[in-house]
Amino acid sequence: MIRARVIGAGVAGLCAAWALARAGVEVELVETAAAVGAGCSRYAGGMIAPWCELENAEPLVACLGGEALDFWSRELAVATIAGSLVVAPARETAELTDFARRTKNFCRLDADGIAALEPDLAGRFPRALYFPAEAHLDPRQALSALDARLASLPNVARRFGVNADALPPAPDWTIDCRGFSARGALPGLRGVKGEMLLLRSDDIRLSRPVRLLHPRRPAYIVPRGDGLFMIGATMIENEERARVTARSIVELVNSAFTLHPAFGEAEIVETGSDVRPAFVDNLPRLTLRGRTLFINGLYRHGFLLAPALAARAARIVCDGVDFPELTNAHSGERAFA
Repeated sequence: MIRARVIGAGVAGLCAAWALARAGVEVELVETAAAVGAGCSRYAGGMIAPWCELENAEPLVACLGGEALDFWSRELAVATIAGSLVVAPARETAELTDFARRTKNFCRLDADGIAALEPDLAGRFPRALYFPAEAHLDPRQALSALDARLASLPNVARRFGVNADALPPAPDWTIDCRGFSARGALPGLRGVKGEMLLLRSDDIRLSRPVRLLHPRRPAYIVPRGDGLFMIGATMIENEERARVTARSIVELVNSAFTLHPAFGEAEIVETGSDVRPAFVDNLPRLTLRGRTLFINGLYRHGFLLAPALAARAARIVCDGVDFPELTNAHSGERAFA
């Protein structure tokens, strides 16, 4: 039996451990934190929105992301397929037109269509784009559910609070899923800071993620149930992991208020910040060095891309298959699947 050590228990590491274990590999999952999801996966939006992401991502992201819909909604059954709604203030209709030009698999809604889909947004926006096949999930619940599945498998050993550097070399394969913490081993890996808010309001109901388009402060609002809403997220080119700025809080709250005034009275339940790992082209990459395989560069698409990258990592380990769209460092050859 092939034996593999997976380093990191964020979404990439958990998905890799799952794919490897399902392929018959004996898996050792190692995480320095005391539990799963202690890194940037904890602060993710949890939108499984491959076609919306075409607005500013390469076709490869949407192609790979389509696999995540089946993984999270059927194989793990932790995601809700309710679609994504994209709106813009009346004065920003050009933003909505441009979004439609860049994306696909949507239908156009007028004000009545918006009200039928999300009654609490009635009368607030003249038109919208609706992506009916997209999904969303609560990242923390999804990570816990996947970890529980791994714990039930006889060929998976989970070790938390352990530094992999202090362990002897892995017997066969090492799968490095440390994200930004692997920057010393991956030249060109950079950090992109993201900040988020978790708000509570009993005065508004949403059934699906809503993206608010704005030339200066675009945002998304994701319902988490029980009156909770995740508001995200900034994208700042620096590598501060924990500091949330007052400017970002103001901008995120203003975006939520633009969507619906009830958010102006919402309770701030939590703020969060961490650094997303990205390469210069913002595309994911599988980097093979001997018997070490790095899964990294997921940027702001962790839950969207992790299942597909994990499945391909398992094929590399078990069958020696190459995936040049992910292993080739030249971005021009990796933009398409």
